[in-house]
Amino acid sequence: MLDPLLSAARPLLGTAFTLWGAAATWLELLAVVLSLGMVWANMRVNPVAWPLAIISSMLYLLLFADSKLYGEASLQVMFVVLAAWGWWQWLRGHASDGRALRVQVLSPRQRLAVASATLAAWPLLGWLLASSTDSDVPYLDALPTVGSIAGQLLLGRKYLENWPVWLVVNLVSVGLFAYKALWLTALLYAVFAVLSVLGWRAWRRLEQPWLPTQPAVLPPL
Repeated sequence: MLDPLLSAARPLLGTAFTLWGAAATWLELLAVVLSLGMVWANMRVNPVAWPLAIISSMLYLLLFADSKLYGEASLQVMFVVLAAWGWWQWLRGHASDGRALRVQVLSPRQRLAVASATLAAWPLLGWLLASSTDSDVPYLDALPTVGSIAGQLLLGRKYLENWPVWLVVNLVSVGLFAYKALWLTALLYAVFAVLSVLGWRAWRRLEQPWLPTQPAVLPPL
């Protein structure tokens, strides 16, 4: 099914420039620029991040499929769906107390549940990629794939913990894309790792206890 899309995108898969002996394509360059814009908007809790995420994910779907990174390619389909959901959440979603969705934190039990689900899904997806595709890095491909799904879900609900999840995902992805000689994307994910730390700090300043408004106490006359 991807073959017609890859054929249509073939002009964009032409070489834009060479980086460390490997060709960087126009498609990769465009995806990098849009992805940086997406993270910049996420750090500022700006909903424009979501349409940028949709477009960049569609471009990376083609790039990763062309590089036989099937886990990462499949992840982009999930990203498009989750980006549409996250866009709606940021514009119309509500927190559990009925207020407009805001930056919030997970409870310790929720953190354990997210970590357990992610670690359990990693070897399962790795086995699936190893047994059903010609991927040469199935388990390395699987780890950032399942981690990215967790990060995207947390981001969509404005949980602060999305940033440490993305930090781990981005660091692993640097090694994965360097191994595949996708140097421009490897550099992008190294920048993403730094931006994950900055985003974490920026959202920590936004997260605060949200208490019911107290009536003002007037000074005595």
